[in-house]
Amino acid sequence: MDFQLSDDQRALRSGMRDLLGAVFDRDRLRSAVERDGVLDRSLWRELGAAGFFALRLPEEAGGVGLGLPEAVLLFEEAGRALLPGPLVATHLAAGLVKGAAEGEAVVTAVAGGLPVAHLAEADAVLLVGAEPPAGEARGAEALTGDALRAFVTAARPVRSMDPLTPLHRAPAGRVSAMETFRVASERTRADAERAPATTERTPAHAGRFRFEAALLTAAEQLGSAARTTEAAVQHAGSREQFGSPVGAFQAVKHLCADMLARTEAARAAVYAAAVTGDPVEIAAAKLLADEAAVRNARDCLQIHGGMGFTWEADVHLHLKRAWLRAASWLDGAGAEDLLAADLGSAGRLPRSSAAYGRPVPEAGGGG
Repeated sequence: MDFQLSDDQRALRSGMRDLLGAVFDRDRLRSAVERDGVLDRSLWRELGAAGFFALRLPEEAGGVGLGLPEAVLLFEEAGRALLPGPLVATHLAAGLVKGAAEGEAVVTAVAGGLPVAHLAEADAVLLVGAEPPAGEARGAEALTGDALRAFVTAARPVRSMDPLTPLHRAPAGRVSAMETFRVASERTRADAERAPATTERTPAHAGRFRFEAALLTAAEQLGSAARTTEAAVQHAGSREQFGSPVGAFQAVKHLCADMLARTEAARAAVYAAAVTGDPVEIAAAKLLADEAAVRNARDCLQIHGGMGFTWEADVHLHLKRAWLRAASWLDGAGAEDLLAADLGSAGRLPRSSAAYGRPVPEAGGGG
């Protein structure tokens, strides 16, 4: 079996890198930081026009008709560029929330007890794992309209470690969030003549959302790990001390070599999980990608020395975002529990959609 990227996949990745280089260069990154992470709607629409969100929708539904491996390549590039916003949730909401596929709607998600990203700017919120009415399939609810406004009003802002990712705490955890959703939905149904329906249901199992979200988040972590490795090597080759590049010193060489090794191990795991869709392999990929992103950012900061700790350097942005992503969707403890359960079982989880039915350890919120 050939696991090398095809020419089309390489072209897709290259095209996304070129697009992000044109529409989200370092100046726009720093501008986003100065705006405290407020989303640029024009950039969101450009991503939609490029097919970023509709990539996996069938062509007959107006999408591109590609799969998880291709989505992973795009999210890897988004991670390299530190692209802000709830990219994963909006991508998953394509076909469920009106305007998400085209980039006209910003969609975030509640999938655990952690804060919710970009809630104040969201046009819809996915409640992943919402309890459905009796007799209906468990899945995800999309809050819009009055239900969304009630949810946002009940939430409270919290301080974010990442200046590009504003956060809100959902009202008193998931149970209260679900109650807020139900009350707002009932209020809206009672006033249906004045306002349209505010929720949509997807038949997809909540587990599928969480595992796919975890994989796409791991792809972002992989992109960040690769970018900080490149930045460290570039700085080590240009910065001189005692008349020699700092990269000539053995300690710095070892740091750079370790960064590359972590990145490539994570890349192999993320790409393999994208092909198989196996929840256990996704958990392993998330673990490796989280470690690569966090440790590479820290090593990159060390190689940069004193200037790496300054606000003007971008290294701290990669580190802070890596910390935030590591706690999202499937955190380290949840992934380790899933791997341990699989090791203790008689056989592997089936590599099919049925595998998504396995209970998922509690994980962080979406982005």
